[in-house]
Amino acid sequence: MTLVDVGNALFRWRNTLFPFACALVFLPGPRVFADPIDALAPGAAIAFLGQLVRSMTIGLRYIIRGGRNRRVYAEDLVTEGLYAHTRNPMYIGNLLILAGVALASNSWVCLAIAVPLFVFVYVAIVAAEENFLRAKFGTSFDAYRRNVPRWSVRWRDFGKTLGSMEFNWRRVLVKEYGTPVGWITGLCALGLIRLQSPDVAAAYPRATTLLYSILIVAVLAWLTARWLKKARIVVAD
Repeated sequence: MTLVDVGNALFRWRNTLFPFACALVFLPGPRVFADPIDALAPGAAIAFLGQLVRSMTIGLRYIIRGGRNRRVYAEDLVTEGLYAHTRNPMYIGNLLILAGVALASNSWVCLAIAVPLFVFVYVAIVAAEENFLRAKFGTSFDAYRRNVPRWSVRWRDFGKTLGSMEFNWRRVLVKEYGTPVGWITGLCALGLIRLQSPDVAAAYPRATTLLYSILIVAVLAWLTARWLKKARIVVAD
């Protein structure tokens, strides 16, 4: 079985992979930080960076590559927006969110299992996607592949890209409203579980209120975005 075969198999189950990753945060293991609450802020910062990458990707140039009949599929070869600077910005965003959540778990076991596992998952899926794109778009994809890195970022003309394209916030709202509430809820849940310890709660007397407030705002934002989408008050172009 080749890496492309593995990627095609994983692609069929990609929508269930992130919930599985969230379950890994409860793996016990040696602590990354002595104080478990200290892991939340840097983890949230990394996850927020991943969310920013995803939102910028969708807002600048949405790519219809979500698969068809649970198979790799693409209508056209998208080379604009963040895709002009890295070939897989959405997967980079996903990995940053995953790394942030894994760090927030404060478990070296979670970090050692979740991050390498999902790096392999996305490497395999990208191999399958690129195999499809090469077969469908031929020399056009080969030229794109030579000019744009797969995982790193080509920073040249990055500011020009941002300045020359309109950011479609409606598309971000409609397409992306579920992702942030997922990882924000997970981080809040981690914090609230840790605050069940009397010693931790005593050290952070306002943390429970703060986390519940963040959780309530996230859920209300999700419900509002879902209503705006279902009522077609906000429609993605």
